[in-house]
Amino acid sequence: MRPEARARRRLLYAAAWRGALAAALLVAPAAASFAQGVPAGAAGPLRFGVLPIGGAVESRESWTPLLGDLSRALGRPVSVTSMSSYEALDQAIRRGEVDFALLSAKLALDAVSQHRMSVVAQVKRHPGLSRHRAVLLARKTGTHQRLDDLLAAPEGWRLARGESRSVSGFIVPQLELFLPHGIAMERFQSELVDTHQGTALAVANGDADVATNNTTDFDRFKQQFPVEAARLQVIWESSPTPPALFVMRRDQPAAVRKRLQDFLVGYGQAKGPRGDAEREVLKQLHAPLGYAAEDDSVLLPTAALDYQVARQRALNAKWVNEAARQARLERLERNYTQQAATLRGTAP
Repeated sequence: MRPEARARRRLLYAAAWRGALAAALLVAPAAASFAQGVPAGAAGPLRFGVLPIGGAVESRESWTPLLGDLSRALGRPVSVTSMSSYEALDQAIRRGEVDFALLSAKLALDAVSQHRMSVVAQVKRHPGLSRHRAVLLARKTGTHQRLDDLLAAPEGWRLARGESRSVSGFIVPQLELFLPHGIAMERFQSELVDTHQGTALAVANGDADVATNNTTDFDRFKQQFPVEAARLQVIWESSPTPPALFVMRRDQPAAVRKRLQDFLVGYGQAKGPRGDAEREVLKQLHAPLGYAAEDDSVLLPTAALDYQVARQRALNAKWVNEAARQARLERLERNYTQQAATLRGTAP
C-alpha cells in the first residue's frame, strides 16, 4: 500500500473513532440550545435518546431544529443523549435516563417489551415502495466479489457486521440469507462488529471481505466517502425492513405523550415557509415524508422477525435429542404468542 493510501486510511478510521467517542459524550449540554423561548420555571428537560446519524456532530446539527421546535411546542426544555451503540442506548433506557427516543425496530421492541416504553410514532415511507433494505457489500475487484462464492465457503471470508440488535446489520441478513443456507456467523474466517459506516470502510479498505449494511446508510456513505464507495458493490439485497420508531416512557403523563405525538405527526405537513423549512429538516433526518402516529401493534412484524430468527437458529443447532429441540421450539412459540398478544393489547 502506498504511503498516501495508508495516511488516508488512518485519517478515515481516526475520524470514525472520534465520531463514535464524541457520540458517546454528546449528552445534556445540548439541552440549553433547545430551550430558547421556554418560560422560566418550566418543567425539567424531556430527555431524547438517539443513535447518531453519521457522526456525532452531524447528528446534533440535524436534530437541533426539530428539537428546538419541540421544546417551544411543549413549553419545556428538551435535552439529547446521542449514543454510539445499540447497547449504550439500551442501557441508558434501562437506567431511566431517556424519556423518549428514536430507535431501530428491534431496539424499540426491546424497549416496549422490557423497559416500560410505548410506541408514539413511526417514520413514514412511500406506500408500496420502500428503499430501506439490508444489503451485503463487497469489493468490485479481488477474489471476494460473488455471493455464490460466499455462500459456498464462508470460512474464507472476513465479515464486518452490525450489532446483534441491528435489523439491517444483523437480524435480516441472518434470517433471509445466512440461516436458510445453514451459515452461522461463527463460520466466517473473522468477524468485525461496527457501525454501518465502519463496516463499509472495513471492506473498502481491505480489512474485511463482506459487510452488512443498508440502502439508506450506503447512500449516505457514498456522499461522505466517494473514493471508498466507488470500490464497493452490492451483492445481495433483502426485502424491505421495518422503519424506525419513536417510543416514550409509560410513566410520562398522557397529555405529554399526546402533545409529542401531535407534534411529530404535524411536523413538515404545513403549507408555506414554515412547512418548507420543516420539510428540509426532515430530509436531513432521512424522514422526508415525516412521521405517522402508531401504537405498540406496529411492532408485530418485528416480533415475528425476532421469533423467526430464534426458531431458525434452534432448527440449525445441534441437540442431544429431538425432544430437547422440540422443547426449545415450543418455548419460543409460547413466548412469541405472549409477546404478540401484549403488543396487540389482548394479553390477559
